[in-house]
Amino acid sequence: MTLSIHKLRQKWGTMSKEARASLAYTLCNIAQRCIAFINMPIFARLMTTDEYGEMTIYTSWSSLFAIILTLNLAYGSFAPAMIKFEKDRDRYISSIQGIWLVLCGFFLVIYLPFQGFWNEFLDLSTLFVIFLILETISINSINLWSGKKRFDYEYKPVIMLTLIMAIADTAVSIAFVLLSEQKGEARIIGHVAATLAFGLIIFSLNAVKGKSVFHKEYWKYALGFNVPLLAYYLSQMIFNQSDRLMINHYCGKGKAAIYGVAYTLAMLLIFVLNAINNSYLPWFYRKIKEGKEEENAKVANGIAILMAGMIMCVVIMAPEIILITAGKKYSEAIWSIPPVAISLLLLFYAQLFINAQFYYEKKKSLVYASIGAAVANIVLNMILIPKTSYLVAGYTTMISYILFASMNYFAMCRVAKETGFSMKAIDLRRLIILFIAFSILCFGFMLLYNYMIIRYLLVIIIFMVCVKKRNQLILFVRNTIKR
Repeated sequence: MTLSIHKLRQKWGTMSKEARASLAYTLCNIAQRCIAFINMPIFARLMTTDEYGEMTIYTSWSSLFAIILTLNLAYGSFAPAMIKFEKDRDRYISSIQGIWLVLCGFFLVIYLPFQGFWNEFLDLSTLFVIFLILETISINSINLWSGKKRFDYEYKPVIMLTLIMAIADTAVSIAFVLLSEQKGEARIIGHVAATLAFGLIIFSLNAVKGKSVFHKEYWKYALGFNVPLLAYYLSQMIFNQSDRLMINHYCGKGKAAIYGVAYTLAMLLIFVLNAINNSYLPWFYRKIKEGKEEENAKVANGIAILMAGMIMCVVIMAPEIILITAGKKYSEAIWSIPPVAISLLLLFYAQLFINAQFYYEKKKSLVYASIGAAVANIVLNMILIPKTSYLVAGYTTMISYILFASMNYFAMCRVAKETGFSMKAIDLRRLIILFIAFSILCFGFMLLYNYMIIRYLLVIIIFMVCVKKRNQLILFVRNTIKR
């Protein structure tokens, strides 16, 4: 055992700082999602589906508030800005927070005189709207702080804060739910309390280190970059949240909660994807700057295979995971998991194409792609949910992501023609082959959801074949990620 630990330490010591940061963030996000995953059965059993639905709807609105109150300035322009203003990152971050304070002021001017109307529209009380504002600023301040740390490859403080916040959120929320009769509201209050406790401290820390609320150059750059992307960010919110909001409208909070459980499980690995992308992005941008973007094909193929494999594990075990974590009352959720899981792989593909567009600050095509896919998602939901079932939302999401990824690929092609970016940075043929094989397997296992013994016998057979053919499989994987 001691020898094994020693070998691991040696291996860790030989890894580059980029590789160490990427692995550390990935492991941290897996731990964070495990904590969230453990939360699901706890709260699903402590609350009714309608009470669970209250948190689902609150979370859906929080995504919209993040766009309105922060313009998503912790993303989009942030990564290029960390390179462009490398020697003045702290002041850039505090200036971004200054923009947020102005936006919050404008929002309150519009909200407070007509809070009755807005509260009815949002289906939230004034207290919870104020919570949304404070939580949005807190979370995004933490995102700015951790984003800078990622570019400096300082992963230890980020990991420590992430895990402490996840544990505190769970502990406080459970205590509030157990002590309250209004368990849906108690869950929201517990979550917000834990977030504010850390977020407001980080907001203050960013402000003190940056010593600037207004910086004309930084405001102009950030707003010029992100404002044209608002349609893109809104479309992402629609992809991620509109299904639940529309199910709530047509079918009620209970069905929204069931679909929310399915969506959460299918997207369980999205934080792993984000961790990988956030660590890989600085490397990719440096390769573009050096004119070596073709090296990306190998890395992108490898990550795609890794993501497909991890997602497939969730798809295969979906019925048992739902039963254990949420109980029989959420069993219908399993039929939405495969199409939403496929959407996660498509999201990774789209992100590969978007990264290049962001580097060259070419945003118009991205906006058009986002609007087109978002409109398709809404229209399909409006037509199909009332006529069929709320479970169809998983399939409308998948169709929308196919459109989204395709449009962003063609947008990247146009960027390549305009800038000289090498299309060899993306191995499209192998990515398509992987997607088709992955989709067939997802729907194949879905057909076996009611036949657990057959499903796991098939898994054992596939595993045994892979072991027997491991040399050929290893060669295939190497060829797939080969440049």
